[in-house]
Amino acid sequence: MKKRNKLKILNDPIYGFITIPNELIFDLIEHKYFQRLRRISQMGLSYLVYPGAHHTRFHHALGCMHLMQKAVRVLRFKGVNISEEEEEALYVAILLHDIGHGPFSHAMEHSIVNEVNHESISLMFMEKINEEFNGSLTLAIQIFKGEYDRNFLHQLISGQLDMDRLDYLKRDSFYTGVSEGNINSERLITMITVVNDELVIEEKGIYSVEKFLLARRLMYWQVYLHKTSLVAENLLIRVLQRAKELVNSGVKLPASKALSFFLENRITFDNFTPEVLELFSRLDDYDVVSAMKEWVYSDDFVLKTLSAMIIERDLLKIKIKKKPFKTESKQKQIEKIKDKYQISDEDARYFVFEGTISNQAYHQNKQNINILFKSRKIVDIVEATDEYNLEALSKPVKKYFMCSPKYKH
Repeated sequence: MKKRNKLKILNDPIYGFITIPNELIFDLIEHKYFQRLRRISQMGLSYLVYPGAHHTRFHHALGCMHLMQKAVRVLRFKGVNISEEEEEALYVAILLHDIGHGPFSHAMEHSIVNEVNHESISLMFMEKINEEFNGSLTLAIQIFKGEYDRNFLHQLISGQLDMDRLDYLKRDSFYTGVSEGNINSERLITMITVVNDELVIEEKGIYSVEKFLLARRLMYWQVYLHKTSLVAENLLIRVLQRAKELVNSGVKLPASKALSFFLENRITFDNFTPEVLELFSRLDDYDVVSAMKEWVYSDDFVLKTLSAMIIERDLLKIKIKKKPFKTESKQKQIEKIKDKYQISDEDARYFVFEGTISNQAYHQNKQNINILFKSRKIVDIVEATDEYNLEALSKPVKKYFMCSPKYKH
């Protein structure tokens, strides 16, 4: 049998050519669990606001791996000892860090499954693949969980300046066309080094870190928490919750086998068995969109109206304020829709709801970004900078929103 060439080169619109470093990585990319990420959008329903935002988790994972290759080269050049086993484990861990995402990313965590976050599911997938690959992912899993004795390796995968953030800010900014998020990830990586097993940034990289934190803040307000995306995601959560409610009351709804299973069963961390994981691996954006296209014809007023709102992009209106909404203003909207459509109070609450959003670009007490001065002194970025805005960026900003129907006159 002819041996396949597994050292492939992929073309990425952001970094140019990405090389697959070895056969294990190639085989992981080929795996059906990883290929599923081609059908999971990186930014959920943001394409309803930014038409270019159709890139996928598959795309992002490859970008993260490419940046990790750069990080390993830079650190070795600076004399940091990283063994070949550790290097491979870093590539595996960053490649698979998002493998547990469900359809439309975060909406799933609030509707299809209960209290099971995507990190836990990523870990389940990694452990399952590890069995198939005869334990060759064991070190990667240790690093991913933060259980390996070299902490800086975990920080490269999950920290405030990890390869995940360095890729998604640049990638999401590129595909949305929002240039405020365009960070210089290459320069940031060139400035990293390790002191006492912790990642630090050399003093001359201080302005790149400032730009990175500011870009993160702007991308959250302008893109990830954009009011239209917020409405769309909340509608999607409610579509799935309503579908689940109907199925549980005995209504038959058209849906794929995988989606039907999650609508019919209450899945929590405790009953997330290998069989459930296998069904989850067959679930992606396509299942949800196909289902909503059918549910537009449902006999249930709530399900068909909510589904049509997303499919036809005729969304609810949203108001965002710095203070909570008065109870009477919400009640007024509920009465209005009950009267207009002759529906119950309970059903009306699918169309009138409130919530909160918060944005904190930098968490000063969680895996800090530390600056290494020439004097070898190490200082947190907030203390090290003369940019007074950074202190503000480390405080959470909370806003309140309320969604309600638009009334056509």
